[in-house]
Amino acid sequence: MDKQLKVSSNPHVRSKSTTSGIMTAVVLALVPAAGYGIYNFGVRALWLILVTVASTVLTEFLFGLYRKKMTITDMSAVVTGLLLALNLPVKLPLWMAALGGVFAILVAKLLFGGLGQNFMNPALAGRCFLIMSFPSQMTDFSNEAGSFLRFSWDAYTGATPLAALKAGESVNVMDMIVGRTAGTIGETSMIAILIGACFLMLLGIIDLRVPGSYIVSFLLFVGLFGGHGFDPAYLTAQLAGGGLMLGAFFMATDYVTRPITSKGQYLFGLFLGVMTGIFRLFGPAAEGVSYAIILGNLLVPLIEKVTKPKGFGMGGMRHEK
Repeated sequence: MDKQLKVSSNPHVRSKSTTSGIMTAVVLALVPAAGYGIYNFGVRALWLILVTVASTVLTEFLFGLYRKKMTITDMSAVVTGLLLALNLPVKLPLWMAALGGVFAILVAKLLFGGLGQNFMNPALAGRCFLIMSFPSQMTDFSNEAGSFLRFSWDAYTGATPLAALKAGESVNVMDMIVGRTAGTIGETSMIAILIGACFLMLLGIIDLRVPGSYIVSFLLFVGLFGGHGFDPAYLTAQLAGGGLMLGAFFMATDYVTRPITSKGQYLFGLFLGVMTGIFRLFGPAAEGVSYAIILGNLLVPLIEKVTKPKGFGMGGMRHEK
């Protein structure tokens, strides 16, 4: 036979779960982190979230009009916009945030076929696009107060705890756990992120294979090569600082861009932990979660290939009579 049957997308399992239901649950799980970000940085964080979500939803809507196929009801554009906003500094100009949302949906998702066909996490693709395009604005956590429509933000700004840690300065670990620190809108409060993660795990939407292997491998790498040994305070600061927790539970677990095999998910998490440790300890910047996850996304086809289970009846040895 010259022709081969092509079947997509997978997995082909009947379930009561729907894409819109799962995405709605993810949005609800992100509410604690988003809410604390608004509390932490002020009303401008809310404006940034609204603008970013509006840009992703509007981009998908207009593309749907062009293709005569509407997909905005699956809520994936809302999740992308919200995740992107939570990975942005509060002082970023709104038009830059909107541009990042357009890139995330149009370039990283829709041009590759839409939901289920994108090869990397769209929100992180949008963030990396903004970092490369506007590096100074994307790393601006200065304590200069600003204003937008008469609202001001000057709380918990300045150098991020990870930057201070990399410079050899002391940090307040409890403030990092609670969220009383500088950083992007959604990464500061470890507690708020874990509340949302527990909600998703209780619903069975995510499990600990990827985030667990990610966190454990990262802690082992930092403990071995960080210069502080396995000091609990240092390890906790590394874990609570930056976007590691947000990335581990909300972006590395993305159904589309993670491996589908169980062994592959553990290997994926291991790779993310090691790469994040390398970027943080030996790279010029204090953070590296976004780049680690995107590199991991690119390796997913290879990971699935080497962890693909053997077909039934093909794994045993043939016995000679």
